[in-house]
Amino acid sequence: MTTVQKIKEIEDEMAKTQKNKATSYHLGQLKAKLAKLRRELISPSGGGGGGGPGIGFDVARTGVASVGFVGFPSVGKSTLMSKLTGTHSEVSEIDFTTLTTVPGTLKVHGAPIQILDLPGIIEGANDGRGRGRQVIAVARTCNLIFIVLDVLKPLGDKKIIESELEGFGIRLNKKPPAILVRKKDKGGIAITNTVPLTNIDQEEIKAVLSEYKLSNVDVTIRQPNMTADDLVDVIEGNRVYIPALYVLNKIDAISIEELDLLYKIPHSVPVSSREWLNIDELTEKMWEALELVRVYTKPRGQSPDYSAPVVLRRGRCSVEDFCNAIHKEIAKQMKYAVVWGASAKHSRGQKVGLDHVLEDEDVVHIAKN
Repeated sequence: MTTVQKIKEIEDEMAKTQKNKATSYHLGQLKAKLAKLRRELISPSGGGGGGGPGIGFDVARTGVASVGFVGFPSVGKSTLMSKLTGTHSEVSEIDFTTLTTVPGTLKVHGAPIQILDLPGIIEGANDGRGRGRQVIAVARTCNLIFIVLDVLKPLGDKKIIESELEGFGIRLNKKPPAILVRKKDKGGIAITNTVPLTNIDQEEIKAVLSEYKLSNVDVTIRQPNMTADDLVDVIEGNRVYIPALYVLNKIDAISIEELDLLYKIPHSVPVSSREWLNIDELTEKMWEALELVRVYTKPRGQSPDYSAPVVLRRGRCSVEDFCNAIHKEIAKQMKYAVVWGASAKHSRGQKVGLDHVLEDEDVVHIAKN
């Protein structure tokens, strides 16, 4: 029996098993088994190494962040990317025109962002059908995913693509669960929770641990509404948490009333790549989702250089990160820095050290020893 068949068998069994106290242990084991089988699909142990990017999918990284366009064939991904970046990606009404990853670069607020047009995925991609596995392997490395949907059938396609990406360990618009699983030498299983367990009980937790042969562990749960899937994600440890925007294309084909309904879909941006409608909102939402911070340099006795910002990621935007982005030696030579902008206490500038956290559009002058 193949891995895909085993997965189907477990999914069928889970679908027909009612959830109650008597079945919670069994369901916990099934969820853990399913996750282990999916891991085999992502990185098969066989010789071929099917989990790698594959021919045409190895993309040299440029820019400060990368955005992957994922979607079914012929939803307008290639048209949107060609117009955004000026990069030629085959455009046609025929399915599967794009067969390899096509990279391009888009400048937003002075920051170069790499745009990757990934080949159209088909249902069953996470089971290795089509070239879905390679497509999703590249999507796992992106900082943001654009899920491009046809506005005439958005919800059905949205659900299928989400399930394909979920099957490959990509968690969209989620944070890592606040669950800690710590192995120990002896003492059995100890479960402590600082929030009520509403979607899982202790039996189901023990079932998941048992399937992973974890008999001596401390489990600390701080995740509200935690599920068995959250616990499996933490134990597996190979999940990636990526923000996503749902780009609802071809709005030129629908009415204003229908457009109002589309705005109710969370994280969505309706656009028309053909008529070039609402693209400004799309690039602005992209900027917000990427959480980038622009910092301008100010040489001594001169005005700040606003033409070429140093672009950092939020969470990694200290003065030390700023120095390292220019040259690794600068942090060692720095005596102090002067910062003007949102992160400074005074409008006349603040003297700071390497650990000072910068905000978007700050101006920095580095004084060297």
